[in-house]
Amino acid sequence: MDDNIRKNLTIKPVTLDYLEQFNDLLAYVFQVTAKEVEESGYEEGELERAKRPVLEKSDVIGWFHEDQLISQLAIYPCVVNLHGRQVKMGGLTGVGTYPEYAGHGLMHDLVRLALQHMRAHKQWLSYLYPYSIPFYRKKGWEIMSDHLTFEVKDTQLPKPVAVAGHVERLEIDDPDVIATYQTYALHNHGAMIRNQLNWDEYWRWENEEERIAGVYYDADDQPQGYVLYWIAQEVFHIKEMVYNTQEARVGLWNFVSAHFSMVELVRGNIYKNEPLHFLLADGDIKQTIHPYYMARIVDVAEFLQEYPFAESGQPLHFVVSDPLAEWNNRTFGLWWDESGQVNVTTRPVGEAVTLDIQTLTTMLMSYRRPSYLAKIERLQASKAALKVLENIIPMDEPYFSDYF
Repeated sequence: MDDNIRKNLTIKPVTLDYLEQFNDLLAYVFQVTAKEVEESGYEEGELERAKRPVLEKSDVIGWFHEDQLISQLAIYPCVVNLHGRQVKMGGLTGVGTYPEYAGHGLMHDLVRLALQHMRAHKQWLSYLYPYSIPFYRKKGWEIMSDHLTFEVKDTQLPKPVAVAGHVERLEIDDPDVIATYQTYALHNHGAMIRNQLNWDEYWRWENEEERIAGVYYDADDQPQGYVLYWIAQEVFHIKEMVYNTQEARVGLWNFVSAHFSMVELVRGNIYKNEPLHFLLADGDIKQTIHPYYMARIVDVAEFLQEYPFAESGQPLHFVVSDPLAEWNNRTFGLWWDESGQVNVTTRPVGEAVTLDIQTLTTMLMSYRRPSYLAKIERLQASKAALKVLENIIPMDEPYFSDYF
């Protein structure tokens, strides 16, 4: 960037005084039109008011030219399930720069500051939805979850199977919907532990009034699953289906199939590597898979200390490279004491595992297994080290259905 231009730029927190500029930059970068806002159910000015709590709760950093916001990112404070343990997560969102200031490293500086901020706030893990996977890989993030979409013809819907419970149609914010998701999130690795702000963001770009919740209750009248859906032009649209028992899964599909005479297709979303075709009698359905969210370990030493390893293992050490967080560019040794407690050291104990921060993240998030990552040469390790890694890293694959 021209030195004269750079001298006129300052970097500082984006406060509520800049709410309008914050929203204007988001709208420009992501090309959110007035029509799209209206179709999402917002009246004039309502979206800006709705985003105000996000700005209040998030930590936003921006570059300014005089008093004009020209580049920004927000750190959205969240809690997620990391293999059964609730951990703080810094969600990177609201990332954008006006095009006349692009290509000059402004975002590079903001991301570096964001990592320092997350580290200071003990957010050892970060998620984001990537507008460019290559861009964020260069910054140290890696894919951690998938988004599957499916299309089932009415003739392919499963036949009803007798279950002990029943389904009730409720409002999408019914307490039983919230409670059912909370139970689900606490038992599914990667999931957001949603507070009210998270739920508000979950519905941000959709007209909530058109959505319905079908909640499955077991024989004891306890909610065990739900489907969030709407019907339009003879298509049954599933936004999300969660179930805490297989009985609930069957009961919810019974409910969907009960719409056989009303719809021609069922279209829906799955946010876990659980292809629907295997569960249907007629599995010849249309399915697509796309990478969804990316994750990044912010502080390797702290993350390893908090990580819930599946079991104790032989000592080993990671030799990590990180393009932005210099505190991660070193050796991290792991050894377990007699009580099974992991200890993190800077000493190169045991076998070596050499890899970058992206690979370490996707491996410990269990999106890809160590042996596969070694096979495609994303990490270097001996067979003995790979065996240890396969044993100590939990098998649960990530589930993440939110968007922020």
